[in-house]
Amino acid sequence: MLKNLCMLPLSADIFAQVLHPSEPLLTVGLSSGRVECYRLPPDRRDQNGGGGSDAKAEIGVIKPIWTTKRHKGSCRSLAYSCDGKYLYSAGADAIVKHFDPRSGKVLSKFAIPPRHDGSLDPPAILHVLSPQTMLLGTDDGFLYIYDLRPDGSVGPKPSRTHKPHDDYVTSITPLPPSAESTSGYPKQWISTGAGTLVVTDLRAGIVARSEDQDTELLCSTIIPRGLGPKQLRGNPVVAVGTGNGVLTLWDKGAWDDQQERMYVAGGRGQKEGESLDTVVRVPDEIRWSNGQTVVVGAGDGTVSIVDLRNRDVKQVLRHDEVEGVTAVGFDSQGRLVTSGGRTVGIWQEDSDVAGKSKNKRKSGSNGSDSDSDSDASGASDSGDDSHSAEASTRQSGKKRAAGSDDSDDNASDDSDNSDGESTKRRKKKGKKGRKGKQQKKRASFPGLD
Repeated sequence: MLKNLCMLPLSADIFAQVLHPSEPLLTVGLSSGRVECYRLPPDRRDQNGGGGSDAKAEIGVIKPIWTTKRHKGSCRSLAYSCDGKYLYSAGADAIVKHFDPRSGKVLSKFAIPPRHDGSLDPPAILHVLSPQTMLLGTDDGFLYIYDLRPDGSVGPKPSRTHKPHDDYVTSITPLPPSAESTSGYPKQWISTGAGTLVVTDLRAGIVARSEDQDTELLCSTIIPRGLGPKQLRGNPVVAVGTGNGVLTLWDKGAWDDQQERMYVAGGRGQKEGESLDTVVRVPDEIRWSNGQTVVVGAGDGTVSIVDLRNRDVKQVLRHDEVEGVTAVGFDSQGRLVTSGGRTVGIWQEDSDVAGKSKNKRKSGSNGSDSDSDSDASGASDSGDDSHSAEASTRQSGKKRAAGSDDSDDNASDDSDNSDGESTKRRKKKGKKGRKGKQQKKRASFPGLD
């Protein structure tokens, strides 16, 4: 299905990744506090009809646009505005910054409310819910709702505050807007943290809380239709990744407990389960999507393509031999982008596989459908360190119920000082004996800072 197009080595561990909604732009937040923006290579299928040698030479080349020291400590989370005009970063310094994604220039910033003792409560996750609303979850389990202004700036104080979790907020996934919604934007979302899943309403606050699952819930995504109970196939289902390698399925409206579980990364008599740290649904526009397929990044460096309709792991990609996968997503051209350790991977549908699938469909087979942050320009050279993907299948278990700013902006200082604090979002991602391994050597990428 998927084949590696290129790998991008970076100067420090990646803590956050975000992709522009309509342009091939990738922005990453690093453990060193730097934020870096890149233009991804063109889709090789667009070049099949010509374009000349220069156009073909661009395939596999990732171009740096800007890089800057954005936060003291690490950059914890990144989020785009709904229209892609603005970008937001949240760091271990408990500061959120609003900036221009093309230049990196900071436009505004604000501080996250401190703990009761006055110490910092660092951010765990940012999410832009609508053009008017931003959500921010913290290490202490607080969830703040901020108002967004037309110029992209954020109100300095949260308009509402909730405490859905006892530990840091690991994920936020919006629920589809109701049929009566006039705005078309969500008013409810689910969040995960520690062992619980919580549903929060923009106006009513916390409306549902699950039982404790006895394992950490780390990531989530929503399947809009096709996986609900027999009489309610159109009912959305939320897929939640856990700390023991199991992907759990939750029917919308039945939030007290999971309805089904599927083993994705070990467990169930195989090896010890690996944490499922990040998940994303494959968009409907992707040629190989069937509407119920997700991509899951695990703590052992693997990326699994999981068909939830057939309860099958279709393919397993190897992002890294040592480090876990911290983020997965799809760019504006439909390519899979994975981040973990100090590398970013770009994965594209194999043209041979795509051709075979097309032929099968034709023959009638059933195929699956310093506040300005000095911008440092990078080089256009790129390493093209591809690896081939591995495919494997796993078993599934069923349980469905019936029915700088001011942050020391030294351009020469690009040392990899991870947070001095114990970084909670990585504490469950132990390497289980892989610490002694030496990371695979990547191609050099000169010109960064």
